[in-house]
Amino acid sequence: MYRDIPEEIRALVEPIVRDHGFELVDVDQRRGRAPWAVRVIVDTESGDGRVGVDACARLSREIGTHLDAGDVIPSRYNLEVSSPGLDRVLSREKDFQAAIGSRIKLDTRTPIDGRKRFTGVLVSFVGDVACLEVDDGEVEVPFADVSRANRIYEFTRDDFAAQA
Repeated sequence: MYRDIPEEIRALVEPIVRDHGFELVDVDQRRGRAPWAVRVIVDTESGDGRVGVDACARLSREIGTHLDAGDVIPSRYNLEVSSPGLDRVLSREKDFQAAIGSRIKLDTRTPIDGRKRFTGVLVSFVGDVACLEVDDGEVEVPFADVSRANRIYEFTRDDFAAQA
């Protein structure tokens, strides 16, 4: 989640991303045995996910240089810069607003009605509360309690149609 990005990493990465005309969506660190995986997810200001490979490569070089100089990752790491992709991460309030009507997968920090994982249609996002239609009814999840959320891309026949 965007709010969980360590401040020292956000302070180094976000200005670079902005200078390239993009928005920082999330930074995911997979810790464990070295090398760690550090994934920086960026998007266009319009949120359409159209961040090209060349732009990701340029961002990766510049972000990597700044992370190394700032010595904020205490281990060897592999850096990946990417767009949100088909399973788009929902890490900011505006991401939830844009996903209304879509099928999403959501994990919570604490159980709600005995569950921490939900899959369903995001019906609304009002007052920092996500309302999901799940198999057994509706569930309301405060944004502050969301630990991870992703949009679920639903493939259609058109996705596999031959392009003329």
